[in-house]
Amino acid sequence: MTAESAVYIEPGLHPLDDPVRASLRGQHREFATWVGRVGRYDPRVARFCGHPPVLDDRDWADLAALVGPGGAAALRGGGHVPPPGWTIVREFGSVQMDGSGLAVSADPELVVLTAADVPEILELIARTDPGPYAPRTIEMGAYLGVRVDGRLVAMAGERLHPPGWTEISAVCTDAEFRGRGYASRLVRAVGAGIRARGEIPFLHALATNTTAIRLYESLGFTVRQRSSAMIVQAPAAYGRN
Repeated sequence: MTAESAVYIEPGLHPLDDPVRASLRGQHREFATWVGRVGRYDPRVARFCGHPPVLDDRDWADLAALVGPGGAAALRGGGHVPPPGWTIVREFGSVQMDGSGLAVSADPELVVLTAADVPEILELIARTDPGPYAPRTIEMGAYLGVRVDGRLVAMAGERLHPPGWTEISAVCTDAEFRGRGYASRLVRAVGAGIRARGEIPFLHALATNTTAIRLYESLGFTVRQRSSAMIVQAPAAYGRN
């Protein structure tokens, strides 16, 4: 993290309004690389980029320097107009949910996942597709799982960590084991660890994933904001002026 990047904090922003940069400036600074006002995680940990609400020409050039030629980045908010040569890969709606009302509960029957479990974690992620998960994502926080006959069949854990808050993420269950309440137990247990630190859980869900949103609401989450996101791809070659 550079001294220059530290000054780029938009006044009045709630930590959840810019959770990626808030995390990279704080709890996750060890994973951060900054160019100007744009920061990114080590891609072996996560593929998130943090950026100002509105990107100017310099920000786009800094983003290109971070992701590299042909690299992709997810941008929060809609309406971004990339410079010539950039490609909009995908746009989608998202829901951010506040877990202040989550009824948490420690669950000693769940297993603590470690780096040794990453091969199994990646296999479960590939089967269930809860969202991106990199080989070192497990370093972002605590992860818990459910094993049945030794097989990892469900999991959830911590991801973004802006001041005072921790995101619950990677909530997933193998198809044949759904309907057994594993997701609820995992979310409550991960939330218990967050609350024990004096922090508040939050999470994100695709706006189209109404089943997950209803589950989270039944556990005590409330919708804080609805927004959109955009995945963009940098040009194959990008020159800085």
